[in-house]
Amino acid sequence: MLAKAFGATLMGIEAKVVEVEVDISRGLPAFNLVGLPETTVKESRERVRAALKNSGYELPPRKIVVNLAPADLRKEGSGLDLPIAIGLLAAMGLLQKEGLEETLLVGELSLDGGLKGIRGALSFALAAKGAGFKRLLLPEENAREGALVEGIEVIPLRHLNECVQILNKKLVREPITMHPEELFSQLPEYQEDMAEIKGQEGAKRALEIAAAGGHNVLMIGPPGTGKTMLARRLPSILPPMNLEEALEVTRIWSVAGLLPPGQPLLTQRPFRSPHPSISDAGMIGGGQIPKPGEVSLAHNGVLFLDEFPEFKRNVIEALRSPLEDGKVTLSRASFSVTFPARFILVVAMNPCPCGNLGNPFKECRCSFLEVKNYRSKISGPILDRIDLHVEVPPLTPGELLEDKTVEPSERIRERVTEARKIQLERFKNDGILCNGHMGVRHIKKYCVLTPLAKRTLEEALKKLNFSARAYHRVLKVARTIADLAGSGIIEENHILEALSYRSLDRQTFPFT
Repeated sequence: MLAKAFGATLMGIEAKVVEVEVDISRGLPAFNLVGLPETTVKESRERVRAALKNSGYELPPRKIVVNLAPADLRKEGSGLDLPIAIGLLAAMGLLQKEGLEETLLVGELSLDGGLKGIRGALSFALAAKGAGFKRLLLPEENAREGALVEGIEVIPLRHLNECVQILNKKLVREPITMHPEELFSQLPEYQEDMAEIKGQEGAKRALEIAAAGGHNVLMIGPPGTGKTMLARRLPSILPPMNLEEALEVTRIWSVAGLLPPGQPLLTQRPFRSPHPSISDAGMIGGGQIPKPGEVSLAHNGVLFLDEFPEFKRNVIEALRSPLEDGKVTLSRASFSVTFPARFILVVAMNPCPCGNLGNPFKECRCSFLEVKNYRSKISGPILDRIDLHVEVPPLTPGELLEDKTVEPSERIRERVTEARKIQLERFKNDGILCNGHMGVRHIKKYCVLTPLAKRTLEEALKKLNFSARAYHRVLKVARTIADLAGSGIIEENHILEALSYRSLDRQTFPFT
């Protein structure tokens, strides 16, 4: 007897619908699974067999063939356990077939027939809606996440027998309903605040500009000056995510299996800080079936790389594509997947190998050549893609002991949000969100300079010998500074401040 059920498999952050065809016929007893199954899917034969037996169903001693179509698409993950089991029961005549064609089934089976959580519930719900299914049956653990998608019924399951009873119309289970807008009724609470940082007004100003325009930042200074503290507080001054951004971030984290339990939707911007020992696959994503890397997990948030020169050269160079394009494409022999990777990059480094160059309280013993070799680990093309170079000098004892009110993140975030509103209105027909994403044609159109500002920039270009990319970065930053000031045109003081954030383009070392 032949029966069909419908499941899905993940391909990047997308879910592809899989038609599960089950044929039970005469012949030597066998259970064959075909259709390019990966190891996890191949192992589902034993999980499904045990789950059926412990749920009160016995497979007949016949030849069983399960085909996962389309046959040329690699299938991975344990979410195909449930549709395979349901397909077998339908082929055995224990299940009504009428409702199967409008139902997408996803779930991992335990040996007792219980259903375990799976990765990518949000992607499965979007795939079900896109393919025209009326309902999605999936583990109870993932139901609230799947219900974020409107226009499809999401029914939670605890056990295989529940699924059978629902499909046989002997049990009615109300669909889960979610209202994502309610999760945005209050601003997210941040555990860290800019008010906790003493001094470093220049660095705070640079981070405010970075947050307002979506610019990348390099902070350079001796150890203990607050570079990491500043970076960790950058998300607290970024504008809150909208629903579209939150769903995109949630989708990536769900596919990676990192979504916190009981939290169906991420409302805070992500902050990722990988160790310098990370591989290039860990940074940009990889694997036989590619998984998202740190650049994608930081999408719509912040990627912080501390001790930047200590990262492997190939890892640093791998950042070029996501910094330029806002996405990562990973190609394999028979397919390719694309992950979004639009983030604010914040990198921190010491001024020299020992870290004491420019520190008035400690002596630097590094030679000129050692400092040069240390900084040469960061290539020119990568530096060109970083908009702001910020010097973070040591605090004096007076600054550390000073007890004065420091501006909190909330107040900075208000200015940043207002600047972002200006940019959203400016770019509403251009397909970008902020100044940091501008291309050459946008710069030409929107970065209008006063005559004095134009002359100032021309003189700076002659003296500093900027590359074309660095020149465009200066204009982008100046545009953001003007937005923060509420100015429709870029003035001389905006250009001068933007030029001050290109310290590593100069031929002298900071702090000297």
